[in-house]
Amino acid sequence: VQLQASGGGLVQAGGCLRLSCAASGSIFSTNVMGWYRQAPGKQRDVVAVISSDGSRNCADSVKGRFTISRDNAKNTVYLQMNSLKPEDTAVYYCRIIWTMYNYWGQGTLVTVSS
Repeated sequence: VQLQASGGGLVQAGGCLRLSCAASGSIFSTNVMGWYRQAPGKQRDVVAVISSDGSRNCADSVKGRFTISRDNAKNTVYLQMNSLKPEDTAVYYCRIIWTMYNYWGQGTLVTVSS
């Protein structure tokens, strides 16, 4: 299984970005996909997750600003990020989980300038 993330970049505070992550390979149809981020010198934290049935959760720090969605037919998860803040600067990683399997994407850098 491989995950290919894209969409990161440099944006000014208040701006928006949309991240995409496509999973390929032998993927069980019932799964959870999500986005995590790791800022320099900090641990990797969950940003938002969404299951194949559409239920979702997100971190309090991004509620009202970020929206996670997915296209099950394409095994792709998206993260729409609005009203970006400098503290959102991090490497963003996508992840897919089902039963005992757990795969990570390579990460995409999001930099928000003040």
